[in-house]
Formats: sequence, C-alpha cells, structure tokens
Amino acid sequence: MTRTVAARTHPLDHLVLPAQNLDVARARLTTLGFVVAPTGIHPFGTENCCVFLADGTYLEPLAIGDEQAATTAIADGNVFVARDRLYRDNRGDEGFSAIVLATDNADADHARYLEAGISAGDMLRFSRAFTDTAGKSDIAAFKLAFAAGAGATDAFLFACERVNAPDVDRTALQAHANGATGIIEIVAVSDQPAEQHGLISVAVDDPTADGQGGTFHLPNASLSVLDPASFTARFGLPAGAPTDLRFTAVVFSVRSADVTSRLLAANSIKHDIAGNDIVVQPAPGQGAAFILREIP
Repeated sequence: MTRTVAARTHPLDHLVLPAQNLDVARARLTTLGFVVAPTGIHPFGTENCCVFLADGTYLEPLAIGDEQAATTAIADGNVFVARDRLYRDNRGDEGFSAIVLATDNADADHARYLEAGISAGDMLRFSRAFTDTAGKSDIAAFKLAFAAGAGATDAFLFACERVNAPDVDRTALQAHANGATGIIEIVAVSDQPAEQHGLISVAVDDPTADGQGGTFHLPNASLSVLDPASFTARFGLPAGAPTDLRFTAVVFSVRSADVTSRLLAANSIKHDIAGNDIVVQPAPGQGAAFILREIP
C-alpha cells in the first residue's frame, strides 16, 4: 500500500518520557549508547535531559525538579505540568506520556483542538536556557497547544511552535555510540484502536487520515495504534493494563544492528531479537520499550 501524507500534516518533534530521577535516566540512556544533553530546567518545576537525534527528533526524559513550583504551576493552569502529574498519579513515575508535533502556528492548532472538542486546556508559552556539550548557551522559547481524549489519563499529544530556536551546534549530541540516527515509528496500545483515529487525525492536522492498518504516517515517522494482542505478537512484550490509549514503544533507526547488539551486550543490557529488530524492554530511566532497527 502506498503511504500518503497530507501536505500540512505535522511532523514528529519529540517524545516525553516521565522519569522519577534524571540521574537514573541519564545513566540508563548512556548505557544504552545514547549521548545525553546537559540538564534543562523549566520555569515551572520540571527538568529534562534530552537525547537529540540526527533526524531532528529527540527524547525528553522529564522529572520533577521543584515539587512546590510544579504544584503552583498546576494551580495556575499549566497543562503541561498538570498532564505530567495526572500521568504519574495513574501510571507511576516512569513511562511515555506524550507525543509532541512540530508546528509553525500553535494558535491555529489550539483553535482546531477546541473546535474538535479535544483541547486539553489553555496554551502554554515559556522560554528557558539551553546549553550544549561545549557549554554554549542560548534561549529557547516555545508555544504549546494540547490535545487529549475525553477522560484520558495515559496519553496526550501537543503541538510545539519554536518561537526562538537555539542557535546551538548539536553535532556532538547526535553522535550516539549505538548508531541511532532517528525515530522511525512510535507504537501505542489501545483496547479500541479505531476510536483513537479521530483524536490523532486532528492532533496531527490530517483530516483525511484513516490510520491505514492502524498506522498514521507523519512526514518523518509513523504512529501505530495496536490492540494489546497485536502489540504482543509483534514485539513479544506484554501490553500492560487496559487503556484507551498508551504510548508503549519507540522504533529507532541504527546504522548497524551488529554494532548496536555488541554494545548492549558489553554494557550488560538485556535485549531480544524479533525479526530484524533489537528489542530492549522498559527499565527505570527508560519509560518505553526501545526497538532498534538497522536502516542501511
């Protein structure tokens, strides 16, 4: 089947992975062969240590750095922090809570989300300092618009507009020892996958999307929504507790499966082979299953 992508469909920007402790997340991701960026501090109590990939996407392990500031932010209507708290209250402090989509007009996305009845709350505007591995700093500024299913606790999506993108060289941050170059696919589990199609099609701004075979094709990655049995059959992993929608796995492209598997073995990382995929189960500091696939 030919994959079609609507011209305005939003690309994947990054993934939010709640973590109880950034030191644990940094250690786990480093052992998996990723370069981890210096800690970034948000002005509303959360903090991250990102993994940047050469395709422009990234992972955002997210922890609570200042509990009081986070609680105040929630009281002030900060949807990002409130959704993080909701996820942790229902799923624990380790996991995969959100898919973030790149946009050049978050205001328009917010208006669409409101009209479709999927808005998760008010927009968020903020800025923070960014520092690369050489110590060079810049200011990053963002506008966010949030979407979620009615009563959803396990997952949300949001559109991210970069009002000011840091002029920072990330080359060193993208040179991963495991050979990872990008994100191919995000995998979600749902007890009723077809019922998620409306939410996702509006969130990614593709009203013609029909989830071909349960998969939505973004410009730079795919999002697959599988029922629990299909997820287990594909990856040999448990699907977990019943859910309307929960993000469960990330499929990365790597340069050499042999190099990747040897690195994992040397670092005592348990992994399994499923067809052409190297499967690493979730662990503290790694809130999702990581699937590493050689892409020549």
